[in-house]
Amino acid sequence: MFFTDLLPQLSLAEKASLLSGDGDWWTQAVPRLAVPAVELGDGPHGLRTETGEDMVWLPSTCFPTLSALAATWDRDLVREVAAAIGAEARAMGVHLVLGPGVNLKRTPLCGRNFEYPSEDPWLTGRLAAAYVDGLQGTGVGACVKHFAANNQETERTRVSVEADERTLRELYLAAFEHVVREAEPWALMCSYNRVGGTYASAHPWLLTTVLRDEWGYQGLVVSDWDAVHDKVASVRAGLDLEMPGTGGRTDAEVVDAVRRGELDEADVDRAARRVLHLVDRTRPAPGPLRGLGHRPGDTLTPAQEELLGAAAHHELARRAATASLTLVRNTGVLPLDPASPARIALVGGYARVPRIQGGGSAGVRPTRVDTPLDALSAALGDRLVTAEGYRVGATDYYQERPLPTDPDADEALADEAVALAAGSDIVVAVVGLPLAADSEAVDRTDLALPPAQVDLLRRLAALDVPLVVVVQSGSAVTMDPWHDGTAAVLLTGLAGQGVGQALADVLLGRADPGGRLTETYPLQLADSPGMPTVTGERGHVVYGEGVLIGYRWYDALDRPIRYPFGHGLSYTTFALDDLHVEVLDAAAGRVRCTVQVTNTGARRGTQVVQVYVGDPESAVHRPVRELKGAVKVALDPGERTRAVVELTGRDFAYVDATSGAWRREGGRFVVEVGVSSRDLVARAEVELPDDPALPPVVRDEDLPTDPVAWAVGGDGPVRG
Repeated sequence: MFFTDLLPQLSLAEKASLLSGDGDWWTQAVPRLAVPAVELGDGPHGLRTETGEDMVWLPSTCFPTLSALAATWDRDLVREVAAAIGAEARAMGVHLVLGPGVNLKRTPLCGRNFEYPSEDPWLTGRLAAAYVDGLQGTGVGACVKHFAANNQETERTRVSVEADERTLRELYLAAFEHVVREAEPWALMCSYNRVGGTYASAHPWLLTTVLRDEWGYQGLVVSDWDAVHDKVASVRAGLDLEMPGTGGRTDAEVVDAVRRGELDEADVDRAARRVLHLVDRTRPAPGPLRGLGHRPGDTLTPAQEELLGAAAHHELARRAATASLTLVRNTGVLPLDPASPARIALVGGYARVPRIQGGGSAGVRPTRVDTPLDALSAALGDRLVTAEGYRVGATDYYQERPLPTDPDADEALADEAVALAAGSDIVVAVVGLPLAADSEAVDRTDLALPPAQVDLLRRLAALDVPLVVVVQSGSAVTMDPWHDGTAAVLLTGLAGQGVGQALADVLLGRADPGGRLTETYPLQLADSPGMPTVTGERGHVVYGEGVLIGYRWYDALDRPIRYPFGHGLSYTTFALDDLHVEVLDAAAGRVRCTVQVTNTGARRGTQVVQVYVGDPESAVHRPVRELKGAVKVALDPGERTRAVVELTGRDFAYVDATSGAWRREGGRFVVEVGVSSRDLVARAEVELPDDPALPPVVRDEDLPTDPVAWAVGGDGPVRG
């Protein structure tokens, strides 16, 4: 029996009740027909579930945040982590995980960037699809979020995004489209913001025309919490479930609107059927870990840890962290020699209490945490000397107390650390952003590390001692004035509860640093896309940079940068050569690219081969290059393999503003292969015809002389 079969037996009031939650975390049950409730749980890098009236968070494995996990460029590993989260959800009795987040990093200032994979829609979509596959393979639903154009936290509940259709479709909708088409998520969450003046929760063009009519989405659309402003308009537009519950208030609004003829009951039926379809998919059942009655400070019992799979999942968290660590600079000091008698100074409060995640609804109470201090102490013994270096607020890894300004305390700790470093052979400084800088509901105002840390690094860099800087942050940071005085820079992102052992393994050469950047690191904030009006004004933000964000922006303007998208170093070396680009089907735009990859060094290591496409003869302005394929390989010394990427007609296309359709304009295209957006080692050209399924492109001379107005409002694009 399917619960969707019960729809004809439901009264209008019962159907309306299904369209709102029951409290914060449950859908409504229908006891009369034995329809159970579905429990939702925050994600996506671990479960945030609560128990008891005091809302204590139950422990779960804190995996690397999506920004860190994406740095692995490894879809199989992402799928494995998501499956582990699904297994823990089943143990907890959670039926739908609120994740993954697939919004793009339009600006490095966004406080929620740690939850988002990348500045690139191709990479974001592929990694997110793998996540959804892994999670839903366990019988737990994924809820992809936040649809759409939620790229800032400043005024997120009311700001109106003003972007043209091409910008939306090529960038901010593209990752959602790929996940919907390829992975079929069971749920999708609309965002708080407005798009073209209409709230996303009541946007028929987004929720129905694009999502369902064009992409064929069959799942549930749920609101972000308290994102609904007009329940009747939202149901009419295509929203199915409002969260959290409103105590029946909006249920009554729906019933009254139907009786007054302002809302078609067919719209209510459609939404109720989708809620029941989610119930069918999840078949809600209690998990063995429910009702534990945890109180602050409690830990899981051995039996509870076994039910959760805590030991195996911690090892997976450590392995994922290792694969995500990104070495961006190395003058030869790394890896450290564990057999050397060298005295190593470990400096920084975040070595003792690492930054493992961001703040807000994605917070996780970890089952355990491996700290860099403990892991390096175990490996190096009395060769390791330590100093705090800067102050860190008291934390339990998901909360951090802001510290009052105290220049004297900062200076005293820095003096102690510099003196210790001056008498050492190597310095490893662990620094990072405070929790408040990587947090939901607030954006950063600059890209610098805290002033006390910047001053400490400046002083350490001035010493005649090799300096390794380890940066823990959920998004890009600037590195002046200390960068040029470093011997190595290693980025951990927010790498979860296994970061300590992962960091020790990479620093000591037990593992190759597997990460590659998924966002560009600028030299200064002023160089980044959309500045200085990036968060908008008077309730509106204009995406004036259009399709140029991330590396697309820096390349189009030929801006100098600190580190490019895709960059990352290995402890070995690789050669890429013998590029072959073959047109398999010209009319369909199918092209196969193959390149030989050889490990030319003395160690096993990983490399990410990246394929970019450019259209230098386009009738419209296009990015210099766009990522359209990537392959991660692991090779032993001397080993070689061929990396293969197949491109489709979509990979050569842009969105035609006159029709809203994806258009492959015939002519010459450039295919570039390399290891970052600016380290491109091979290039080829291909000729492709116009897409035969589309009418000829409208040339400039054929356009009307009157200006063309374009906007995305609630009913979609308006052209005239």
